[in-house]
Amino acid sequence: MPIDIKKQLKQVRSRNYLSKDFDSFRAELLSYARIYFPDKIKDFSEASLGGLLLDMAAMVGDSLSFYMDHQFNELNPLTAIETNNIINHLKSAGVPIVTASPASVTVNFSILVPSETDSFGERRPKRSALPIIGMGTVLRGNNGIKYNLVEELNFSRITAGGDLFAAVKITEVDSSGLPSEYLMSLNGICLSGREKTEAVTVGNVHVPFREMVLAEPNVTDIISVVDSNGNVYHEVSALTEDVIFGGTPTIGSDNTVVEQEIEIIPAPHRFVRVVNPKSKITSIQFGSGRAETLDNDIVPDPSDLALPLYGKKTFPRFVINPNSLLDTQTLGISPTNTTLRIKYRHGGGLSHNIGVKEITTIDSLIMTFEREPLPRDAESVRTSITVINLEKATGGLPSPTLEDLRASIPATRHMQSRIVSRADLLARIYTLPSRFGRVFRAGINANPNNPLASVLHVISKDENGYLVPSSDPLKKNLSKYLNEYRLVSDAVDVVDTQVLNFGIQFKVIVHPHANKHLAIQNVINKLKNILVVGNFQINQPIILAEIINIVINADDVISLVEMPRITSKFGSDADRVYGYTSFRPANLTVRGMVVPPPGGIFELKYPDFDIVGTAA
Repeated sequence: MPIDIKKQLKQVRSRNYLSKDFDSFRAELLSYARIYFPDKIKDFSEASLGGLLLDMAAMVGDSLSFYMDHQFNELNPLTAIETNNIINHLKSAGVPIVTASPASVTVNFSILVPSETDSFGERRPKRSALPIIGMGTVLRGNNGIKYNLVEELNFSRITAGGDLFAAVKITEVDSSGLPSEYLMSLNGICLSGREKTEAVTVGNVHVPFREMVLAEPNVTDIISVVDSNGNVYHEVSALTEDVIFGGTPTIGSDNTVVEQEIEIIPAPHRFVRVVNPKSKITSIQFGSGRAETLDNDIVPDPSDLALPLYGKKTFPRFVINPNSLLDTQTLGISPTNTTLRIKYRHGGGLSHNIGVKEITTIDSLIMTFEREPLPRDAESVRTSITVINLEKATGGLPSPTLEDLRASIPATRHMQSRIVSRADLLARIYTLPSRFGRVFRAGINANPNNPLASVLHVISKDENGYLVPSSDPLKKNLSKYLNEYRLVSDAVDVVDTQVLNFGIQFKVIVHPHANKHLAIQNVINKLKNILVVGNFQINQPIILAEIINIVINADDVISLVEMPRITSKFGSDADRVYGYTSFRPANLTVRGMVVPPPGGIFELKYPDFDIVGTAA
């Protein structure tokens, strides 16, 4: 049967799918109409019917193309332009949306306290007149901004040696020359902003994920949420978090170093903070459960998950979800039939930063006494209190813009609330709140006895800035803290870091016309700046070439007589006390570097005495 080639060729029409704008659409439609419909319409001018049809079809194609491109761009958080879509991207990536930041400042609180005679016949500040300045004390700066004390200042607190924490200075003496009045001072951290308490009545109808909007914008901190039954609602970053970290005061001699012992607290009553980046309004969202049917802290019975295989001798392959063993009915309790008291702090921005000595007024003072003082002593202490900030108030920033928040999406997506790599572990260590102890340096080494374990070396500083072993309460707190983030198969052994105190000796030739003492002191100062303990990490070596470079390039130094030599310092020397770890620098020198043993750190403890230089 003959084939009609012309008919087949007529059915195959050339089409171009690369047109995206109005002009290209119109040109393609015009070309298509003239090729395949030459006998239908010949006039395609702008005023003709053919031109009208071409323009309308091109406009529809242009609109659909623009809509498709726009929707595709909105799928990318870096190219989205619609505010609601950007906010959804921020929520999906887990970017914390915050409002204006408050300023923080350390304020000095001073009081005048009368004296008394102790059991040994010596004068001291009267213990019954020592007050406690409570959290919530409100100060006011010269800029009109209020600053709230966020910690308790106890003037009767003593160290392990029995001395008062507060600085004590004699201000008056009696006729016999004995102290009769003391000036005592403590420093406290204050945050800018105003505190407000809202009472919200909740009906008896259960509403899952109940949300409450706070009246004031720019909420910087939610201090407390308590219902009429005494239940405390804790703030969490996600409603899936059912525990929080808390602390109890440390009892013992280590309470000066580690104020609190960390503890894991179940949080069935919890909420998350939700901030609208456009209006700066904050709302708090609760969970979905009922208090009477709460099973948040109960692990489901695994036997309930058994498959119905009774009476069967064979069974097929099947898929199970391990999350079923962790399944619970709620994500926290939604308050019902109660009254919530929400206390929060609001306000912030650049205007909250203030200069030195500009906070001198007390708006609201909270002062109590542990012991019962005489009324005249209590009144005298209360009226004598003065405050002043000896440093600038910093940290006040405006609310981040949508562009600022959008820029943090890529970095936030790589963040994780678990420890997988060594970098994760080190980063998590330094997020331990200071009230549970402060780690100055941390280093990780492989455990030679367990391939699945790591050895974590930690070191702290004492009040003089010298390296000291971390206290046992600090290591316990660190273990509890890290245990909440580690993988099940991982193990971390927290041990002390080996401190190696060292010194440096060098001999140089200086310029004949230069002052030898000044030239040597100049070299010593340069070495002190680079060898300060803050520049050292655990397992970090001393690079001899850097020391040689500093010495040889110092002013008035012509050449080296002897290469700089590292010396070991240990035990005691005059009034200087070193560690008890001795080392031979020659045994630790590898390729021009003095390498510490695994888990060790170098410390130039007394640079004024441990760097010795001579000039020829």
